[in-house]
Order: sequence, then structure tokens, then C-alpha cells
Amino acid sequence: MERSHSDSRTRRLRALADLVRAEMLTSQEEATERLADQGFAVTQATVSRDLEQLGAVKVKRGGVLSYALPDQIGAADWSTGRLARILSEWALSVEAAGQLIVMKTPPGSAHLVASAIDQSALPEIAGTVSGDDTLFLVVRDGHAIPPLVRRFERMMGQEKINYA
Repeated sequence: MERSHSDSRTRRLRALADLVRAEMLTSQEEATERLADQGFAVTQATVSRDLEQLGAVKVKRGGVLSYALPDQIGAADWSTGRLARILSEWALSVEAAGQLIVMKTPPGSAHLVASAIDQSALPEIAGTVSGDDTLFLVVRDGHAIPPLVRRFERMMGQEKINYA
């Protein structure tokens, strides 16, 4: 039974991702209707959770605000200001851990922050790995980690004050 539920959820997520890529879905209600047209009986609340899991965000394309997946958003759209807004809203903490940087987020949000960092194409970051509420940033060789941590803290609005 659990396997069947998981399989149908996977098919629904794949269908929703295909819809977001193929059409300009402007609302969760519209996404719900389009999925119903394909035989998926879902509520708007389910579609909301699915869009969040896919990392879909609303972006303005052709003057219309519609959903887009992280891989549809070009690096030019992820300016430092936008990355700072995402970090200030979703990142809870940042710390160095050996040759990695570890960020904590609210449950279910690590993929959103990781995608924003990946799309920003920071030259110091080779890539990210995210779970549910934690992400790891892989720092390229030759880049010092403490200044990067301080930069992320500034973007998060959590810069530590040095009283020394």
C-alpha cells in the first residue's frame, strides 16, 4: 500500500514539474485543474506542498508572474541581492565544518536555499548538497572558509559583532 502511494506521488510530482516547464501556471488553483485534467485527484493544499518540494518559485516572464523550477531560472536572475533575500528569509544558521560550510533552514527548505546558491554561481562554491533542513556547501580549493561564512552571515542579516 505504501509503495503504491509513493509511486502515485512520484508520478504526480513528475507531471507537475512537466506542467510547470511546459506552461505558464500562474496559480496553485490552475496547477490543480491541469493535474485534474491528467487524472490526478489533488487538492490545492497538496499542490502547494508539491510546488514547494519541487522548489518552484514565482517569477515574472513576459510580464506574467508564473511558476518556474530552479533549473529554469538563469544565473542572471539570481543576483547577490536576491540571494541575500533568500538567505535572510530561509537560512537559520551557518558555520564552518572542516572544508565544508553547513547551513540550517526550517524543515523542508534546504533545497530552496541550495538551489539559490547553486544558481548564483558563486566562484568559491563548487556545489551544494541538501537534505530536509540542512545543506552543505562544498568550497573550492584555494578559498578561505571563514570569510565565506562571514559573507553568508551578512547576507542572512546575522553578522557577528566583534567587540575585541
